Amino acid sequence: MSREMVYVQQCMGINGLEKIILREVRGFSAEVYLYGGQVTSWKNELGEELLFVSSKTSFKPPKAIRGGIPICFPQFSNHGSLENHGFARNRFWTLDPNPPPFATTSNNKAFIDLILKNSEEETKSWPHRYEFRLRIALGPAGDLMLTSRIRNTNTDGKSFTFTFAYNTYLYVTDVSEVRIEGLETLDYLDNLKNKERFTEQGDAITFESEVDKVYLSTPTKIAIIDHERKRTFVLRKDGLPDAVVWNPWDKKSKSIPDLGDADYKHMLCVQAACVEKAITLKPGEEWKGRQEISAVPSSYCSGQLDPRKVLFSY
Repeated sequence: MSREMVYVQQCMGINGLEKIILREVRGFSAEVYLYGGQVTSWKNELGEELLFVSSKTSFKPPKAIRGGIPICFPQFSNHGSLENHGFARNRFWTLDPNPPPFATTSNNKAFIDLILKNSEEETKSWPHRYEFRLRIALGPAGDLMLTSRIRNTNTDGKSFTFTFAYNTYLYVTDVSEVRIEGLETLDYLDNLKNKERFTEQGDAITFESEVDKVYLSTPTKIAIIDHERKRTFVLRKDGLPDAVVWNPWDKKSKSIPDLGDADYKHMLCVQAACVEKAITLKPGEEWKGRQEISAVPSSYCSGQLDPRKVLFSY
C-alpha cells in the first residue's frame, strides 16, 4: 500500500532553527523557516532549486537570512527611519496550528499560516500594535503563493504607516542572459541615483551592471525569462503596485559580507512591493498583499521567446 502524502512537515533546519517543508503531489516542494517567516527553498518536480540562497548566509539570528523570500515590513530598504528592510525578517514567527482552510473551490493542502505580533523590543522604534498573518502555499501545479494580511490592533486610536516588499531572490543560470518583460515604458525610482525618477526606455530589462530600481504603477503580471535554462518565471501580484528589481553586480557583491563574490551571476531580485505610496491603517483596518510565482518552460522563435503569451494569458 502506498504511503499517504505528507503535505506539511515540521522539522529542524540549519543550526537547529525550526522549518516547515511543503510538498505537492507532482513533486514541487518549498521550505519555510519560522525565523523571518522566510521561504528559503522552492523546487520543481525535477528537484531543481528555483530560489537563490547565498552559501555565505549564516542562519544565525539576529542576522537576516540572505536569499529566498525575506519579508520587508514595516519598512522597505531605507525608505524610512527604521533599520534597513524593517524587523519582520529578523523575528521568530509563530505557526498557526489550526489555520482556516482554503476556499471550498480549492483542494490545496500544502499550506501554512504564520503569525507575527508586536513585541516589547520593537515598540522602542515602532510603537504600534499589529497582527501580521502570512499564508504560504504551494498550488497544485507547484505555484508558490504568499498572502499577507496586516491588521492595526492599536488600542490608543492611532493609525500607522508602512512600506512592504516580498524580497524575492530568484535563481537564474546567468543574469546577463536574463530579461524582464512587463516593466518597459514605466517610471522608476533609481536607488543608485538618490531615488531620482526616470522612465524605462528599453523594450525589456536586461543586465550588464548593477541595478537597483523601484518600478511604479506596475502590471499585475511580470515575466522573468532565463534564456540559458529556457525557463520563464511568471510573477503575479495583487495589492502591491510597485516592483523592485535588484542585482548588485560584481563590485557591490564583494562588499556584501554574506554574499559570495560571484553570486550576483546566479541571482536576481524581483519584488512585488508597495514603496512609493506608503500604506496607512486605522485601528481595526486590515491590508492584504499577495504574490504568486510560477515557473514555466520558455520556447524560442527567431531568437525571441514567447513571453507575451505568458504575460497576457489569463
